Amino acid sequence: MGQRILVVDDEKSIVKGIRFSLEQDGMEVDCAYDGEEALAFASRNRYDMILLDVMLPKMSGFEVCQQIREFSDTPIVMLTAKGDDMDKILGLDYGADDYITKPFNILEVKARIKAIIRRTARGNEEKERVRVVEKGGMRLDCESRRVYIDGREINLTAKEFEVLELLMKNPGKVYSREKLLQLVWGSDYPGDVRTVDVHIRRLREKIESVPGEPVYVRTKWGVGYYFA
Repeated sequence: MGQRILVVDDEKSIVKGIRFSLEQDGMEVDCAYDGEEALAFASRNRYDMILLDVMLPKMSGFEVCQQIREFSDTPIVMLTAKGDDMDKILGLDYGADDYITKPFNILEVKARIKAIIRRTARGNEEKERVRVVEKGGMRLDCESRRVYIDGREINLTAKEFEVLELLMKNPGKVYSREKLLQLVWGSDYPGDVRTVDVHIRRLREKIESVPGEPVYVRTKWGVGYYFA
């Protein structure tokens, strides 16, 4: 069965071009043209990927991304016409998995989509082998992709979960920011190591009682991060 993609952009010519190209590859495509419509689609349906423009009517792409992350870990790729790094980091900070800067080549978009879907599928296969990991008061259910601390569920984004899962399955092993970027985001990811720092910070805000004094995800200064 082909993948199902949600494309969100208020420029109908862009949506039409992306939709045509993806459907040529056997994908099923839904289209939304403003933030509220995008949120409605995402809440009603299951998607393998969401392409989400930053500048949208009614709600910005960042707001849509943040709200989707409250109920879904579907991979989200932000489409932005701005080349400013802060916009890209902000998009990732809200829970996006990747970004593509306009103007873009549709072949690049398709390649990025397929790479992320492959990584997601590969990750799901690996997670089947180890279903539950428990360390201290933390319980990580790999099958349902849920995390509990002392019985209380913690809501994580897809990438936050994957970072925590990697560290938790290899306690004490220190991963450099570059290595985490390669293992979690893939060697073809165009971003830099600041992406890792953003996700670690957000992860600590959710799982640590005192984020500035982490108990679970610690820093080995000058080297990287590890699960204590």
